[in-house]
Amino acid sequence: MLYSAIEKLGMGVYNIWSKTVDNDYMAEDATMTDRERVKAILHYQDYDRMPLVHFGIWAELLDVWYSQGKMTREYYEECRSGRRDVLCDLGFDFEWGAQIGVAGALVPGFEYRELERDDEGNVTYINGNGLIEQRRDGAVSIPKTVGTLLDGREAWENLYKPKMTPGEHRYNRPAYRAFAEGYNKTAERPVGIFVGSYYGWIRDMLGVEELAYLQADDEELYAEIITTLGELNYQNTKAMLEEGIRPDFAHMWEDICFKNGPLVNPEVFAKYVGPQYKRVTDLLREYGCDIVSLDCDGNIDKLVPIWIENGVNTMFPIEVGTWNASIEPWREMYGRELRGVGGVNKLVFAQDYAAIDREIERQRRLVELGGYIPCPDHRLPPETKWENVQYYCEQFRKVFGG
Repeated sequence: MLYSAIEKLGMGVYNIWSKTVDNDYMAEDATMTDRERVKAILHYQDYDRMPLVHFGIWAELLDVWYSQGKMTREYYEECRSGRRDVLCDLGFDFEWGAQIGVAGALVPGFEYRELERDDEGNVTYINGNGLIEQRRDGAVSIPKTVGTLLDGREAWENLYKPKMTPGEHRYNRPAYRAFAEGYNKTAERPVGIFVGSYYGWIRDMLGVEELAYLQADDEELYAEIITTLGELNYQNTKAMLEEGIRPDFAHMWEDICFKNGPLVNPEVFAKYVGPQYKRVTDLLREYGCDIVSLDCDGNIDKLVPIWIENGVNTMFPIEVGTWNASIEPWREMYGRELRGVGGVNKLVFAQDYAAIDREIERQRRLVELGGYIPCPDHRLPPETKWENVQYYCEQFRKVFGG
């Protein structure tokens, strides 16, 4: 297989897997591939049916389904390893996300080092981003940030900046060429490339609190870190495009919001980070890629106009959450330039068939807006019922084609 060959080349290939799944739910009269459907929908063109898109699951959900007897041991292990996509086996078409990219911000990353372990099982350690964290053994929640190695200009110059240099040590040009020659021409799902993070990776180096202080304490250093990361992402993207990759969409990651809004002042974000997005989205358009999706959790309303202004035009996921996010008010504010993938309330998968029916019905008017692909708004949690996933896929196809 082409993908196995690329994987063996290593050197920074990101999420290269393209899962091929036999799907008994395909419409007999379907005439388009999922790749063609997605391109048509996001460009407001005609399409034969709406694809069934998902955004993965919590790993613990596999444990639950295995304990309930829904999966054999062999099948469970295949899903845990990534060789099978259980949601596609249950009726989805594919998972939204990029198939190839370049190694992240820090190369090499910091070596993991345990600093302290107490009698209650709390472990303090330095992670690969130089963040000092604390977690409890066996816990699956996000670790607590207690410090960072990036504690000023000296640490930036000596420890971090050398790890954020663009260059051939990051690139696997043979893999990019193989991807371009094979996957670009034969893929039946949309081709996506990962073009980095422009603020979220910095948060991962400093932590939310220290990053907020840095903006006020040393604005020059704050700006330099952002600019350095932006240049790195630009050069990484350029390297992939130079080798012939022509993606249907580019994908970014941030995770810089929570339920009440952004973890950064929007005015500061627009001033310093906005231009870094614009450089990369302009480059992508030079190579024919005009769909750029961005993954940011939380209430993103105050950052959406900044992304739109700087060429990021597809919001993903659209988390329903406690704030009831929806593409509808965004479309009213920003028009058809704003697209979306997401917006399906994942909590209905833990309820009953009636709740799923109501959620699918809610999606009707959103789909009619165009430029929108429904997708469960985040990874399905451990409470998700196996039968509900099957039912959702069956009903979705009845309503939206297939």
